[in-house]
Amino acid sequence: MTEKKDKYPSTFTIDNFSSTATLANNDQIKVPIENGNIQKMDHKVYNPYEHRTMEHANSFSGALTHLLKSSLGTGILAIPRAFRNAGLLVGLFGTLLIGFLCTHTIHILVKASHKVCTRGKIPSLGFADTAEEAFKQGPKPLRPWARFAKNFVEIALVLTYYCGNAVYIVFISVSMTKLFSYYYPDTASWDQYFKLMILVPLILCCQIRELKHMVPFSFIANSMMVVAFSITLYYIFSNMSSVKLSDRNLYTNWEGIPSFFSTVLFAMEGIGTIMPVENSMKKPRFLGCNGVLNSAMIVVVSLYTCIGFFGYYKFGEETSATITGNLPSNEIPAQIVQASISVAVFFTFMLQFYVPMEITWTRIKDRIPENRHNISQILLRTVLVIFVTGIAAAGGEHLGTLIDLVGAVFFSTLGLFVPAFIEIIVDWDEGWGKYQWRLVKDILIMFIAIFGLVSGSYYAVAEME
Repeated sequence: MTEKKDKYPSTFTIDNFSSTATLANNDQIKVPIENGNIQKMDHKVYNPYEHRTMEHANSFSGALTHLLKSSLGTGILAIPRAFRNAGLLVGLFGTLLIGFLCTHTIHILVKASHKVCTRGKIPSLGFADTAEEAFKQGPKPLRPWARFAKNFVEIALVLTYYCGNAVYIVFISVSMTKLFSYYYPDTASWDQYFKLMILVPLILCCQIRELKHMVPFSFIANSMMVVAFSITLYYIFSNMSSVKLSDRNLYTNWEGIPSFFSTVLFAMEGIGTIMPVENSMKKPRFLGCNGVLNSAMIVVVSLYTCIGFFGYYKFGEETSATITGNLPSNEIPAQIVQASISVAVFFTFMLQFYVPMEITWTRIKDRIPENRHNISQILLRTVLVIFVTGIAAAGGEHLGTLIDLVGAVFFSTLGLFVPAFIEIIVDWDEGWGKYQWRLVKDILIMFIAIFGLVSGSYYAVAEME
């Protein structure tokens, strides 16, 4: 018996969404035949984890920290508004259900990625590459669509982050308006002017190209968020005994459900960071009951549920698009919150801008002469920041509506629809379990995603008019 050796070792990167891999050819193993019977051979199954080579692998705690950081952002401040739209009871169980759904779709995406990596003998794949490889290994009619699948996911990821950054700009302008309008009442209508004021600083700061140079800004952003979050919690839980449960809606009408669904998805989903974090682990501790994913999502869902429930319980129908809007403008602690939020979101913008910018630049740099790469990057970064600011300006002061729209369009598609569809393709040959239960389950998830996409978008656009 002779075995062909793998002449093409796989390589991968973990610092962006598109982990690259040189695919090994399917080795054809000659099987000896004796007395007309094919002899059984022991063939070790390819384990992607055993072929991952990296200088700084993520430990359990490191991966957990990255997931918590990606999921616990400014979106948590919008969750009380989601509860206002749905009611306390519906919001409580709805948030838990959406949290379970998001966790499950992440689980099936990672599991599908492991399967295609094992079949293709690839150490790791990013989100877009997983979609491409799933189509390549899937049914023959779908294989020509492999490149389209990768492009679709990559473009959707880029647009998700750019539109998410637009939400951040609106977040900053709303906080600055509330902060300055107390001392200078004329600035109450300066929402669009504040967007223009921060445009130049954003353009300059977004010229930073190395992720390691953003570490200080990340530290500042995290510190400011802790300050703002702590003071906000103080306001939420102070004098809560004076609030009566009878004054709050346990449920509302059906029209509030799409907005609730979109807001919670926007706040909770971190689908874009999942594969880079998982790919940075040398040991298979991401999935499982006590794995990184479940541990992180238990914390995330618990915090979101508590903040949403008690935030709406405290402020009722007066709950703003962001809970910081309900804080008293005349008190110093509340003013510190507005300032802290503005600084934190400003620096978070830089970090979030890095990811889609890297994807965009990677796709176009080969078409530009190398001696013009520097000036091209400067111009591209400037244009893209202006583009994102333009989206924010078009959104006006409709922070809640913009959150609903981004959640409905992008996170319904990337966070729910795409992982479910990938699992259907990956399990095509081996089957979907007894009574085809995985197929039924995935189709149901895809219908939920379409419902969120259509209804959430409709009500968000209608609210803007």
